[in-house]
Parts: sequence; structure tokens; C-alpha cells
Amino acid sequence: MHIQIQCCGIILMLTLYFFYMRQKRISLNSQKAFLRVFWATFICLSMDVLSIGAIQNRHLMPEPFVKFIAKSYLVTLLFVALGALSYICVDIYTREEVYRKKMKPYLFLASLATVGAYLAPITYHFAEDKKTVLYTHGPSLYVTYGMALVFFIRIFFLLKKEKANINPRRREAVCIWLFVWLAASQIQFMYTNVLIVGFAGSIGVMVLYLKLENPETNLDRSTGLFSSSALFQYTKQLFDSDKDFSALAIVFENTAYQNVPMEQRPFIKMEIIEYLLKLPDVLCFKNAEDEFFILFDDTATSEHHAARIRERFEAGWGNHHSSFVHPYWFYLPHASVTQRAEQLLLLIRHLRQDAKEFSESDFLCIGADSVNQMLHKKETEQLILEAMESDRVDLYYQPIFSTEEQRITSAEALVRIRDREGQLIQPGLFIDIAEENGMILKLGEIVFEKVCQFIYKHPLERLGMHYIEVNLSVVQCAYERLANDYIQIMKKYEIAPSQINLEITESASTNAKKILQNNMEELIEYGVSFSLDDFGTGQSNLNYIVDMPVDLIKFDRSMTNSYFENGRAKYVMDAAIHMIHGMNLEIVSEGIETKEQYQTMKDLGINHIQGYYFSKPLPEEDFIRFLLEQPGQE
Repeated sequence: MHIQIQCCGIILMLTLYFFYMRQKRISLNSQKAFLRVFWATFICLSMDVLSIGAIQNRHLMPEPFVKFIAKSYLVTLLFVALGALSYICVDIYTREEVYRKKMKPYLFLASLATVGAYLAPITYHFAEDKKTVLYTHGPSLYVTYGMALVFFIRIFFLLKKEKANINPRRREAVCIWLFVWLAASQIQFMYTNVLIVGFAGSIGVMVLYLKLENPETNLDRSTGLFSSSALFQYTKQLFDSDKDFSALAIVFENTAYQNVPMEQRPFIKMEIIEYLLKLPDVLCFKNAEDEFFILFDDTATSEHHAARIRERFEAGWGNHHSSFVHPYWFYLPHASVTQRAEQLLLLIRHLRQDAKEFSESDFLCIGADSVNQMLHKKETEQLILEAMESDRVDLYYQPIFSTEEQRITSAEALVRIRDREGQLIQPGLFIDIAEENGMILKLGEIVFEKVCQFIYKHPLERLGMHYIEVNLSVVQCAYERLANDYIQIMKKYEIAPSQINLEITESASTNAKKILQNNMEELIEYGVSFSLDDFGTGQSNLNYIVDMPVDLIKFDRSMTNSYFENGRAKYVMDAAIHMIHGMNLEIVSEGIETKEQYQTMKDLGINHIQGYYFSKPLPEEDFIRFLLEQPGQE
């Protein structure tokens, strides 16, 4: 029996441990499990060497002691198998209390097998000279190998059953490790004088180290801070352990370095990174090129630490501290309000998109309200997506009365969506969110196509109507292919373009005026008309009327109400009506609810009346029924 191979394994293990300890690490559960595997394998190799030495020198020691050493080696093999099992269970049972509960039966079985191994006899198999021991065998060996086999079978079962819950790289590494170990066991079984099982264990540990557990993989190479992957793993572990902690995200937007000369910025960035690397009692992560995270385990003192970090930024950087960097600060005193690692990172991304949340100091203290707002937004986004995919987008039509023809001549199409239970969701709850995430393009196209379908099924001339008004959002107005797409839809349903009126808003023409004007020119040339919606709510509304080729001006409900509530507003509205009529444009007054309001608007020369005085928005069938019941309608 020789120990050269075992000694090679020990040297390999010590080398790995040397490099492992030199690296900066975070305390991940997977790393703790890896260290358990590491030490179990190292002790197994050491006990292998001791057992060989004890057996070879058994004539110098008491026989019970020699067999105790030999059995102890067998027991360490059992605990290496148990370590492998615990290593993959880290991914499956992420909550610490669940992990411990699931591991208890295995520990109990390992304890029983340990007792059995020490109580059962063990014998030696001698060479032909009857003096040289080739290997040990007997009931003690069968007990330990049998239980190790049980653990291996359990490992393979979990690798298959819990495939979705195990890190793919961990699963691959464990499979390689087990393959090497089983191959070595088979070789040792066939060639009993080749003792390589322990060395195979060290090879397996090396595979785990290289593929997963090298602490360097958790570092961002450009900065030396912990990486975004490490941030996710560590925060996930904190949440799984129900540990409250604090977080400070430092975001360097384009404006952060605006007061720093371009040639000095790389040096200032490195000075900031070096400062973060030296911060005591905290963990610093680089989550993105312009975003750093600082985590505090002690929530009681996190505010003090966060204040000191901000003070350092305010003191300036570079030579003579003359360069000032102004990042955005997101501070979560209690990160547990986000409940999951995914929510925490998503929250910061959500808040970064909304600069209105910041105070003058660019510092935002985040509480449960911000989290609820984000969750509501994400739920609404999902609701919009499901509504578009499942045809739960409904149109309501609000009639518009012509004071000249004394009948309903048009209507405004208003979008609604329904949730999973069929409950109606009002546009005020989802339109802004749809505009923010770009879903409004698809939603607007669905609305426009449904309007064309309505006109195709119910020819407007038979209903005594001239056109349907369709709203365009700010995002749609900035979409370069809007005109082309809408013309194709009208051609698809053979809709006369004169039966469509598109409503634009003042803000739309401000944000993308050139694109909007190009779309309007193309659609007007095709035969579509336009109206300017929400007149009276902007700051430069008179200029919009001059610049935009619209045929209708819609007075906002608030402007209409002001006429009846504010004496000065009457003069403003009278002047606006006179000016608009002087440009040969027609006016629609929204929000009319009483006969008095209707008569007043009519007397002022308003061309069209829209409001609850005639009807609230109606679903398609009710709208058709309403039209057919009106006197004067065809």
C-alpha cells in the first residue's frame, strides 16, 4: 500500500485552499457548503494516509487502535458523500431553516452508519507473502459504502427531480465530480492495489473550485468590487434568511461628472472606487457600469454610515479636492420592504426612470410606498400585456352632438381593458404606464383596428354619423411609421379616411413635432382629419392652433367648467372662440353635463357638444342602440 497518490491529493487541496483564502469573499451559503465538502475531502485524504501508515506499522501499535484508524477513514468517505449531498441542497432549500430541517434525516442516517462502522468488524486482505496488506474489507466497509451509495442515489435523484432549482453550473460540476469519483471507485475495485478514491475526491473539489467556488468569479475585474452576480446571490441569501438589511445605491447618470474635466474623469472614477474598496464593515458591489451598491448588515447604524459616505462625496475628489461628483442616491433603510432580491434590483431600475422622485439633494429615501408603486406598475404592465394577448381590450364610444345639425354626428372612441375576472379597468389607471413602457404603440394599433372594424360592421352613414375620433398618445405621435401603419389598416377594412378623425395633444406636438407633422401631412393627404385635444390645459395653446393642421379644437372639461365658475375665464374663452372661428375651425366642448351648460355653449357658437348631458361612454352594442333611439338619426 502506497501513499504517493494521497499525498498528491493533499498537496492539491492545500494549493486550492491557499488561493481560496487569498481572495476577497462574501459569505454565501454555497461557499459554506463548499468548505464543508473541502474539509471532508481533506480529512478523508489525511485519514487515508494515516490508515495506510497504521496498517503498515500495525505491529508497532495496538490492533484495536489500528482498526479504529482504518474505520475512521471509512467514516470520512461517508461524510464526503454527505457533503456532496448538502452542497446541491443549498440551491434546492434556500431558506436556512428549511435546509437544516431537510438535512437532519441525512445526518441521522450518517450517524447510524458511523456507529455501525465502528461496531462492525473489519479485516485485512493480505498479499501472497501473508505479510503485506493490500486493502481492508468486511462488514464495517460494507456499512459505510452502503450508506454512501444511498447518499449518491439520493444525489442523482435530486439532480434530476430538482433540475429547475439547481444552478446549472453547480449541477454540471457535481455530475463531473461524481463521475470522477465513481470511475475511481471502479478502478480501485478492479485493481485493489491502486488506492485512488481519495485523490478522485480532491479532483472533484478542484472541479467545484474552478467552475463555481473561486471567489474571483464574484469580483468585477475592472474595479475589484463584488460583481452584479454576487449582489444578486448575496441579497437573495439575505432575503431567504429573513434578515433585514440596509442598502445604498449610488447611480452616476450623465450629469454626475458634468463639472469634472473630461481628461480627469477616469482618475476620479478610480479614486471613488478605491474609496469604496476601503470602506469598513460594508460590502460594495458594481451592479452596472454607472451603478454601485453598498449593503449594510447593521440597519441600526446604516444611516450614519450612509451619511458619512455622502459627506465624502461632498468633500470633493482629485487634487485639492476640487472635482465634485453628483450622483443620485437611493437609500433603503429596510431593504426587507422589497421581499425579494429581484424586487430590490427592479425597484432601483424603476426609480432611476422617474427623476421626479428625487428631492433637490438628489437623495431618495425609499419606503414601502415606492415599492407598492413599482409593484402596481408591474402588475398593470402584465395586465395590459394579457389584455392585448387575450383580446380583453374593449372600446367605449361617447356621442358628440352637433349644435348645427341638432343630432349626433360623431363619437370619441375610448379604450378600456378588462382584468382576468372581467372587471373593467379605466384608462386613467393604465394609459400612463402603457406610454412609459412603450406598450401604447401596440395598444393604440389595436384600438385603431377595432374602430375600423366597427365602421366596417356598422357603416357610419347608416347611423347618421360622419366620423369617429381616435386618440393618439404622445408616444404614438413620435412613431415614424404611424401614418403608414394606420393607412394600411384603413385599406384592410376599406374604410373611407374621411370617417376617421385623429386627436393629438399639445404635449405630443412639443415632444416630437417634426415626426408628428410628417405623419399628419401623410394622413391628411390620404384624407384623414385631425383635432387638437385638451385645449386650455397647455402653456402655448394658441401657437399650436397656428402650427398644427387641425380641423377641430376640443375645449378641455376644466376649461368648460371654468367658464361657469370664474368670471375672468369667460373673457378668455370668448376670445378663444372668436379666434378659432376666425380661422374657420370648429370647436368641441367637453364635459357638458346640464341643460344650462349645453344652452350656454350653443349660444356661444360651439359647434359640437360632448358630455354626460347626452351620454356617458357606451360599449359598442349600447352605443348602436342609443343612436337608433335618437330622433333625427337615420
